Amino acid sequence: MPKCRFALVVLMVVTLIVSPTLVACTGIILKTLDGSTIVGRTMEFGFDIKSNVLVVPAGTKYTTLGLNPKKSGFTFEAKYGFAGANALGKSIIVDGVNEKGLYFGAFYFKGAAEYSELTAANQNNAISSEEVGNWLLSQFATVEEIKAAMSEKVVVGTYVKEIEGIAPLHYAVTDADGGSIVIEYTKSGLTIHDNTVNVVTNNPTYDWQLTNLRNYIGLTATNRETLTVGKQKVKPFGQGTGMFGLPGDFSSPSRFVRATAFANNALPSKDVDEGVFRAFHIMNNFDIPKGAIRESDNKTLMDYTIWTSVTDTKNAIYYYKTFKGQAVECLDLRKALVNLKSPKLLKMETEFSINDRTDEVK
Repeated sequence: MPKCRFALVVLMVVTLIVSPTLVACTGIILKTLDGSTIVGRTMEFGFDIKSNVLVVPAGTKYTTLGLNPKKSGFTFEAKYGFAGANALGKSIIVDGVNEKGLYFGAFYFKGAAEYSELTAANQNNAISSEEVGNWLLSQFATVEEIKAAMSEKVVVGTYVKEIEGIAPLHYAVTDADGGSIVIEYTKSGLTIHDNTVNVVTNNPTYDWQLTNLRNYIGLTATNRETLTVGKQKVKPFGQGTGMFGLPGDFSSPSRFVRATAFANNALPSKDVDEGVFRAFHIMNNFDIPKGAIRESDNKTLMDYTIWTSVTDTKNAIYYYKTFKGQAVECLDLRKALVNLKSPKLLKMETEFSINDRTDEVK
């Protein structure tokens, strides 16, 4: 197999983006009645990161610290084939799945992410924050394996000239058996959280998000009953009163609460196909239109949903729809890997199209 270097920009290619308000990704997990685990997420940025679907066969070799012009880390060979969305044509998977059904997603974590400093002593064991996805997807099959392995490597930040800093990220990982974790590097070091509520967004830290849920324990999918106040009977106006107070803005804490409510109140899906269908419907609630999020000092950067993905971890199938295309497309990874000898790139974005059915009336 040809040896590849990580010729990459910061994960998710955050060129010119320096404010946490310009990254608003949301992820959920659904479990189906047939034992399948479905992962959904949105990808938001202030500009088109021009993602495509990258398919990487087992045997592909990588060397870490690819952004550092003076240093090299360790070389590893892909044990498993994997695929998912890259960014700006670079060989980074920011969201994807491997042939064993392990899902990986990177989420912006600016203001909270802190990594080790690269030194001569740790260089041969170091991997940069934007490279973690390729390493995890290529080497591991389960969450438990990753829990045991994360402390063996040193995650560092590599300077990226486009953002004048490092790539601040935390990582969501889910396996085919339903195990799910959120991996965070902060000033406290490495913390691996069990994803107990089937949701991940951005900063603050995952444990802070769980604490914040205590402010919303009154939310329920069940409509409120008529209440007697003094001599007055107060009736609800209509449907949805159980979710009164559900935050509707696009901030990370609000999206975390909203996603927790939707993912954990979703109707049970009988099988994986129904689970994929329902995951896309839930993710529609987190679709951010252009113009809804803006920076006051930059009129051109507007956070919006570039693409949405849903992953069937049981069958290793990666589904997605894009900002322009809107139609759901998919890649069956296990079929795609048959006889694949080197990485393959598939165009992800398609043009918006409308199916005109007027003539069927005649």
